[in-house]
Amino acid sequence: MVKPLYETAIISKGGRDGKVFSEDNTFYLDIATPKEMGGQATTESNPEQLFAAGYSACFNNALIFILKNAKVEEAEPEVKVTASLLPDKADGGVKLAAALEVTLHNMSQEEAEEYVEKAHNYCPYSKALKHSIDIEIDVNAI
Repeated sequence: MVKPLYETAIISKGGRDGKVFSEDNTFYLDIATPKEMGGQATTESNPEQLFAAGYSACFNNALIFILKNAKVEEAEPEVKVTASLLPDKADGGVKLAAALEVTLHNMSQEEAEEYVEKAHNYCPYSKALKHSIDIEIDVNAI
């Protein structure tokens, strides 16, 4: 087995209306079912927000890495990830989808799309998800 560069574990208690936390309590978050899915109006987070937060941060960091290696400065990358639960006709349940909106400054649309594609091939989240969920990527060069 390959030695991990980093690993972490998070425990869930109570499902969508419970909590998630690390064993060492450096991470703790109450979670709740979104109102749109039958939950109460709340300020608690939900699993889809956690997924979107992780994916956007990871993808943005991959993009920063790609840009740095290409010696591109002042690109000011911003990554917005929208996580969606879609009806899954295969089993009558739901499935996850992601839409990424990536904004890069001070470059052409063609350059921006090239860097985003490289980041998509480099990002661990993208690698894990490419062939398992629907992912849409919209690139905006400003």
